[in-house]
Amino acid sequence: MHEVDLDVPVSADAAILWHKDRLYLLDQRCLPAREVFIECPDVQTTARAITAMVVRGAPAIGIAAAYGIVLAGRRRYTLDPSGWRDAVEDDLQLLAAARPTAVNLFWAIARFRDFIATLGDGDPEPALLAEAQAIHRRDRIDNRRMGELGASLIEGPTAVITHCNAGGLATGGWGTALGVIRSAYAQGKIENVYADETRPWLQGARLTAWELVRDGIPVKLMADSAAAARMAAGGVGWVIVGSDRIAANGDVANKIGTYGLAVAARHHGVKFMVAAPTSTVDMDSADGRAIPIEERPAEEVLQCSGKATTAPGVGAWNPVFDVTPAELVDAIVTERGIIERPDAVKLAAHMAK
Repeated sequence: MHEVDLDVPVSADAAILWHKDRLYLLDQRCLPAREVFIECPDVQTTARAITAMVVRGAPAIGIAAAYGIVLAGRRRYTLDPSGWRDAVEDDLQLLAAARPTAVNLFWAIARFRDFIATLGDGDPEPALLAEAQAIHRRDRIDNRRMGELGASLIEGPTAVITHCNAGGLATGGWGTALGVIRSAYAQGKIENVYADETRPWLQGARLTAWELVRDGIPVKLMADSAAAARMAAGGVGWVIVGSDRIAANGDVANKIGTYGLAVAARHHGVKFMVAAPTSTVDMDSADGRAIPIEERPAEEVLQCSGKATTAPGVGAWNPVFDVTPAELVDAIVTERGIIERPDAVKLAAHMAK
């Protein structure tokens, strides 16, 4: 992977770019200090970028994988026009191994696997690209819809808390949780946003705060451990988060620390909202226990900005996600509507729409 300078405006809504027959990803590891793109000329680079968290957030991972499949199809067809369909399966498996928890990744791969089976002879790249762009475009539209639906639940003016980053950087644009916040702020319902730092990658500090400041939305950063005290002080109406996978019973896997927020919210009478597209709902996972939870290297916890923060020999437990039980969730908002007090029956009916 290498950085490139693109003569395009840098924004959260353009973090994934198909430009001059190549995929470019805004390197979220460098924000907010540097705004640079990584060039992904092939599916192998795309998979590495997903694993390395150049791009992160479940919807964005799915979109990046979709463009990676375009690159894979191009190469496989060039090498073997008659056998490219069978050969590209190795590339789909490579992408599937990039991150285990974000179900949007597997949703995109499954959609393309079915789509490839429908293609006739000839160069598949134009059709594959059109499909990837349709996924990207649909995500932006769905995010706007979720924003309006989620905002309808908020009685303002109030403050809200959000965790990690579920904005344009984590999606095709606008965002899921931040989409709700953007829509509600535009309606005068939100006075201030409290953003958790979100250790150890500091997505709240580096990414969410960056997005909100650019939009002119008042944001205050706080340590993850300050959230319960902030709720106790009053004035917070909602916790609003995204999700990487929602089980069939309404259990929600999201960035580590989300579960603790939900427990604190219930104790303090603060409502808890999850905003996510239906591609994040995994009806094959009966409940949160069936969701694979990614663990990353201990060094991410034992260091900060590349500098050790512990004595030599200290170990670490570094799960990337936790599972919030459905009974702690007041509402799940998707592009199809609102599920209040979610459970298995309501999820099944919602997904059947």
